[in-house]
Amino acid sequence: MAVHKAGRRTVRVATAVAAAALIGVTASACGPDGGDNGGGADKTSSAAPKSKDPGSEAPDAGAPEAKAPPASSTRLADVAASVKGGVITVGDPKAGHTVKVYEDSRCPFCKKFEEGGAQALVEPVADGKVKIEYTIASFLDKNLGGSGSVNAANALRAAVEAGKFPQYHAAVFANQPEEESDDAYTPAFLLKIADKVDGLRGAAFDKAVTNGTYKEWVGEAMTAFTDDGIEGTPTVLIDGEKASGDSLYDQAAFAKELKAAGIS
Repeated sequence: MAVHKAGRRTVRVATAVAAAALIGVTASACGPDGGDNGGGADKTSSAAPKSKDPGSEAPDAGAPEAKAPPASSTRLADVAASVKGGVITVGDPKAGHTVKVYEDSRCPFCKKFEEGGAQALVEPVADGKVKIEYTIASFLDKNLGGSGSVNAANALRAAVEAGKFPQYHAAVFANQPEEESDDAYTPAFLLKIADKVDGLRGAAFDKAVTNGTYKEWVGEAMTAFTDDGIEGTPTVLIDGEKASGDSLYDQAAFAKELKAAGIS
């Protein structure tokens, strides 16, 4: 699999994806530059990250307005989410099928997966046929500079405690910045995103996002990513078998892969 070297501008990424589609080759992942838990020692961005010191602002201050998550996320509003080690599981723990998803919140290809192939998982998960095990990586902070991946992973972990992980997960990707080097996931912006999920904001959630309550868990999740030998995001395994990169970004194509695995 061709690995996207994190730090290129999203415009260049989109151009590369379009070109790959024309010639039948998929360049479809963000990848760590190295094997350590941070995912690479050097920044590969051609420009300094655009970021603000979250400690210099009051919560919500100066953050842009957020977009609502896709309507499909409401289908998962009553689906349970739980945490074991560095993995967040969504769906019935006794479901007959397991889909493992490895993502970094700043990875544009992960957003493309969430808007494409991942939509084919909504109904099977809601119906109790499939559980999704998410491993949320944060290597792109070291590749690009900033702390957006860590901040987002921390907020996603907090959303589990609030009982709103599926909706918030969808909202975080819906609000991914257009520029990959833009360190947009500040605590203030993550709280604005949470405003788009009914019932998520509250004292405990806000404090966890603002104070980085789950940063130790974020490190645990990154260790799980590394220990599993994953080399790029998104990586998706259906009952232990790696899904074709060609299917990840198209709902119908990914639905065919699920069906081939006995999931419909």
